[in-house]
Amino acid sequence: MIEGQLTQGTWTDPERARITLADYAEAWITQRPGLRPRTVEIYRGSLKRHIVPHLGGVPLGKLDSAMIREWRARILGNGTSVSEAAKAYRFLRAMLMTAVDDLIIPRNPCRIRGAGAERPEERPVLAVRQVLDLAERMPDARFRMIVLLAAFASLRWGELAALRRCDLDPVAGTVSVRRQQVELDTGQLIVTPPKSAAGVRTVALPPAILSTVREYLDGAAGQPPDALLFTGARGGSLRRSNFRRAVGWSAAVAAIGAPGLHFHDLRHTGNTLAGEGGASLRDLMERMGHDSVRAAMMYQHPTSEASHRIADSISGMIQRAEDVDDSDEPKG
Repeated sequence: MIEGQLTQGTWTDPERARITLADYAEAWITQRPGLRPRTVEIYRGSLKRHIVPHLGGVPLGKLDSAMIREWRARILGNGTSVSEAAKAYRFLRAMLMTAVDDLIIPRNPCRIRGAGAERPEERPVLAVRQVLDLAERMPDARFRMIVLLAAFASLRWGELAALRRCDLDPVAGTVSVRRQQVELDTGQLIVTPPKSAAGVRTVALPPAILSTVREYLDGAAGQPPDALLFTGARGGSLRRSNFRRAVGWSAAVAAIGAPGLHFHDLRHTGNTLAGEGGASLRDLMERMGHDSVRAAMMYQHPTSEASHRIADSISGMIQRAEDVDDSDEPKG
């Protein structure tokens, strides 16, 4: 009988099928070489909050599709967001696919169509004038520059926090992303390569902000090229956990008419501006630092433009917004 099952590819190891999901998950994470520390934190958090309390004690061989459907319905019913449930489902599905490959279970019980798809809420997009207004409301030049680069170069927080002075080139009009800073739940800061190979990139800056870039660099002209571009109050690395308080974020975004704005929405705004500037799918992927077309598709517009054309388009938007402000000033 076993020989026939081996031939048909349906044999499973009955001893290993008694392993509980919690024990298998721990081994699965430990045996994954190259997982980023933050990814490990996310996996362990998902296990602790969503999977182990409901399925952790179930032997792998006892899991079935009905049990997975009941589990998903339960965590959604407990208030877990659709996006968070989708992440937990994808993690569980990946683990159990490995169990299939290991001949522990005959097939993956995660068979709920669409359960792994996230449906994040629509995030706001700022007008160019709002971005400039937000930057002006920042308490010092560091944070003004961070807002401008997040919005007009589509940089992530971790990429901004890891920038060195040599990464910002006002002559070429570019910023180069070579690394990212990750803040773990423990408070530890680590610097790693970007999330994917595509994350290593050089992004053209709108000419309209280059004078501000030069002024910022000139303000600390004596620092070495490899010095951090942005530092905390005591000269150390910036922490995202302190950023909102340091800049009075809630009051600032409310004042520009965007209460509830997240910092990452600045990148979303920049990606939208790039799409409106006529970026091709490939241009958007390169500017955003994505190696998958899925994220870039939402910003896709039919006209193809190169990176500097995108930057020029955004620059024109900035200039027009500033010109409107100048024209509103009372004449002497």
